Amino acid sequence: MFKDILGQAWEAMLYNRRRTAITMMGMAWGIATVVLLLAYGAGFSRAIQNIFAQWGTHTIGVFPGRTSEQAGGDKSGVRVHFTLDDVDRAAAAVPGIGRISPDVSKDVPVQNDLHNYTWSVNGVRPEYQDIMKLDTDQGRFFNRAEDEQRAHVCVIGSESKTRLFSGGWALGEDIRLNGETFTIIGVLHPKMQESEDDVNRQIYIPFNTMSDLKDTYYLDGIWFSYTGDNELAEKGLRETLAAAHHFRPSDHSAIYVANLMTELHQFNILSLALQVLLSLVGALTLGIAGIGLMNIMLVAVQQRTREIGVEKALGARRRHILLQFLAEAMAITGIGGLCGIALAYLISAMVGRITFYSAMAQHADAADIRLLISPVSVLVSTIILAITGLASGMIPAIRAANLDPIEALRYE
Repeated sequence: MFKDILGQAWEAMLYNRRRTAITMMGMAWGIATVVLLLAYGAGFSRAIQNIFAQWGTHTIGVFPGRTSEQAGGDKSGVRVHFTLDDVDRAAAAVPGIGRISPDVSKDVPVQNDLHNYTWSVNGVRPEYQDIMKLDTDQGRFFNRAEDEQRAHVCVIGSESKTRLFSGGWALGEDIRLNGETFTIIGVLHPKMQESEDDVNRQIYIPFNTMSDLKDTYYLDGIWFSYTGDNELAEKGLRETLAAAHHFRPSDHSAIYVANLMTELHQFNILSLALQVLLSLVGALTLGIAGIGLMNIMLVAVQQRTREIGVEKALGARRRHILLQFLAEAMAITGIGGLCGIALAYLISAMVGRITFYSAMAQHADAADIRLLISPVSVLVSTIILAITGLASGMIPAIRAANLDPIEALRYE
């Protein structure tokens, strides 16, 4: 029986080819819109993740501030200072901590034989390279032995190389940092950089060597990587430093914690909200196509009223008539859906990369939006399509099933 119902639905679709084709086009466009909107939302979320991933999402930086709450007998407004002892405390107390490095920076004159600039120089440990994902395009990062020996070596950013050497070879060349001669042993791979950002002009030297340029007793910050829960790591860090420096762990002015995973979660919430909004917009678009399907099926019921009367007179039951028209509606929906998904994949391949962050930053192609059609988005779109087709086809099918056979036979 089910085979006969599908055969009748197929014959009805062939009989009204033009009307069926137009209705299928509407359903195809509707499902393609849903898939593409979901793909855009997924691409936006991936772009945000790529922006954060260039620094490592499981990374925390902590910087000293000034207390804003009284703690015990200490007044508020006390300046907090970090030392190397705090690095050891954090390494021992923070759950899941991996690599850790102190950070001392200073803006100094940077010179070679032809150029003179003022850039930021950072004294860090070799572990800083892995913590901050500092990949080298040329050469290497300095090692532990060079740090212990206070070697005058440095690693420069890609923009620093371009400005100092006009894009020429830089490895092995000497530059002067605040009058001190340093040998370049590495050039970093460029990171995403907005117009006013100096991330690719940063220069890195061993932490112990930094004492030749600045007093390193007090640190400007501490950076570390970790595994596990980011909130637990931040909590352990705040409690450890609060106990050492006599301030409340809840005093967020005493220390500033840059928790990249927390910031990423905030952007992920925005991305999720955007995807929900785009899903609703797509569902409404598909709903319009569903209304078109419903109207076409109502017209089909009206045109085939006498046929329905004959079928009922020959013994067809209500469920047979219901399934006949419902099968026709679902067949149109299914074929239109397959064409729509294929259209979405075609458009996605043709569009490629949509300019997003690269319009504001250099070296940011990885943070542009790509239409990412995932099996999940196709599944969600298919479910929305099935519900739309079922709802659009049910009303005309019920109307056809409820026709009085005598009145249907009299219909002209």
